[in-house]
Amino acid sequence: MTFNQFIQKFPEEKLPISITEESAFTYSLENEPLPQKAIDDFILPIEEVADELTEFVPCFRIEGLKDATALLYWKASLLSYQYILATFEKSGKLIDRQVIAGTVSDGHGIVRTVASIDEAMTIYMVSGMAEGSEDEYDASKSTAKELELLPDGRMIELL
Repeated sequence: MTFNQFIQKFPEEKLPISITEESAFTYSLENEPLPQKAIDDFILPIEEVADELTEFVPCFRIEGLKDATALLYWKASLLSYQYILATFEKSGKLIDRQVIAGTVSDGHGIVRTVASIDEAMTIYMVSGMAEGSEDEYDASKSTAKELELLPDGRMIELL
């Protein structure tokens, strides 16, 4: 599989867009699953941890970058569901990779992060934590973060 064939598995999405917990369900219904060859060649080399139980769902492609391609995919593993934005050179070489949304549990609490990407390629992320049950949500533990997706594919944190 070529890199160009791989990126065609990610439909182009118009910005602005929001990414929530439920987004993965929609993308898994609308998009074809990634062939194992695509996962082996392009996803696994950029993942820190993945085992035979890890699932990947292609979400979308962001166009408009000068010399890069930006792809969002969903990674599901034990106690962790992450939306990962990865940018690549036109040749397929990784430029940058960031987890921008998802749900992660350490067994005691749950951290949920939602994200939105606007037309200016700014990524807004808000995270909230619930300890124990969802009824124990503490708004004071919420955090916000902004990233800018640069034309060359790098992602930088905005202060």
